Amino acid sequence: MKKIMSYAVLAAFIGGAAAIGGYKLLEHKTENASLEEKQKVYFANNPLKISSAGAEDFVQAAAAVSPAVVHIKTTYGTSNRQSRSSSPFDMFDDFFGGGGGRRMQRAPRAASGSGVILSEDGYIVTNNHVVDNAEKIDVILTDKRRMTAKVVGKDPNTDLALLKIEAKGLPVVKMGNSDNVQVGEWVLAVGYPLDLQTTVTAGIVSAKARQIGILAQDQQQPLTEEEYEEYMRSGKVPERAANQSIESFIQTDAAINPGNSGGALVNANGELVGINSAIASQSGRNEGYGFAIPVNLAKKILDDFMRFGTVKRGYVGVSFRALDAEAAEQLNIKDLNGLYVNEVVPNGGAAAAGIQKGDIIKKVDGKIVSDAPDLQEKIGRMNPGDRVKLTVLRSGQLRDFNVTLKGESVNKLASNANSGSKAAVSAGASFAPASAEQKARYNVKNGVVVTSVQEGKAFDMYGIPQGLLITSVNGIPVNSAADVEKALPQTRNNMVNITGVSANGTISYNYQAK
Repeated sequence: MKKIMSYAVLAAFIGGAAAIGGYKLLEHKTENASLEEKQKVYFANNPLKISSAGAEDFVQAAAAVSPAVVHIKTTYGTSNRQSRSSSPFDMFDDFFGGGGGRRMQRAPRAASGSGVILSEDGYIVTNNHVVDNAEKIDVILTDKRRMTAKVVGKDPNTDLALLKIEAKGLPVVKMGNSDNVQVGEWVLAVGYPLDLQTTVTAGIVSAKARQIGILAQDQQQPLTEEEYEEYMRSGKVPERAANQSIESFIQTDAAINPGNSGGALVNANGELVGINSAIASQSGRNEGYGFAIPVNLAKKILDDFMRFGTVKRGYVGVSFRALDAEAAEQLNIKDLNGLYVNEVVPNGGAAAAGIQKGDIIKKVDGKIVSDAPDLQEKIGRMNPGDRVKLTVLRSGQLRDFNVTLKGESVNKLASNANSGSKAAVSAGASFAPASAEQKARYNVKNGVVVTSVQEGKAFDMYGIPQGLLITSVNGIPVNSAADVEKALPQTRNNMVNITGVSANGTISYNYQAK
């Protein structure tokens, strides 16, 4: 009997040692693993136990997610003259008519946002605009612990950032599959709105692949003094990188307010499907619609942050225009669906594959594309060197082209750089075509948005504000920077009439051009 007991004790000891050794080996292997791999290990040992029968009861999902959504506090120093005011949503306020925006600060200010824990060892996803330019980033956990976070990587093109805190055994939100999200599906928004504690709101997915023009607008930059001087000497418009922003938002009517930035949008099963990023509002508060970055796009960006500290993005190498009835009429074509290729980047992937100006992109890897977000999000998940099959319509025939994506170095298109146009130089402003959502919101058929105004230049001197949606110049409808250029007077002493739409209604500016 004693012999049997000795064997049992020995077996238990060996089993325990093996378990500890296996755990240590697994722990070592997961240290350098991707976030998805970390999550597979975590949820293999901590399976979600949420029962969703389609009823409007989100108690279990809220309980599973809330502990892993954190409060982010950022501090800006006096040297950061463009620091944000108290709302991380302020980057969107000018566009949506709010009273926030970037403000001059004379003393350090603190801003507030949200974040989502994706691994038990402290990786947290949030928005780039929540932490951009912050001198200090504090993360407050639901158990009230406060920790300083470091930035692993951030990307203004997708408005994503990855933070890291030094902690172990943290609660984790499981990443879901945003491709499976359906319009009409129930979702929860979890975060810290208006500096409140953890708040959960519910709504439905009201649209997918929504492009609102915010990230592209925020990227528009006026010419530098050096570029302006070079233009004046040579008459050559400086070459700028093509717009690289990726907008394919999940739109929801779950209540989202300032402070929800970087928080979780989850399905009824408690799975992360989006990172809350923006609101459509004229007051700066929730008025019905919020926008979240799809988690499938975020996965690639976050993985790049962990591997490289930055995003390695692949490019097709074309500029394009989404087709609709108005675009088809202007281009004198019959097709109303697809992406019309305006220009092909020399030495880019599309050029090497045989894509030509005038082609209409109909499918990406066999899936129909009808608007810019359809293409941008799919390509945004890919890397330089990856291959993608584009189906294009040329001369009435569908043709397939296998495109090898190229890196950022070849993504140069001067014609895409509205901020580098002659209109920008003469007016001291940059412009972006008004999105379909903007035109629908203000009930106009055409227009360009003033994305930046140079201090001391013409538009600044005559009170043309950033964010104004210009519908006509001297009575001529405008849809692009080129249209503005053509409509502006060729001599300095002519009167200029600019008609535009603001959040308060239609306004008209008359000024003496200089």
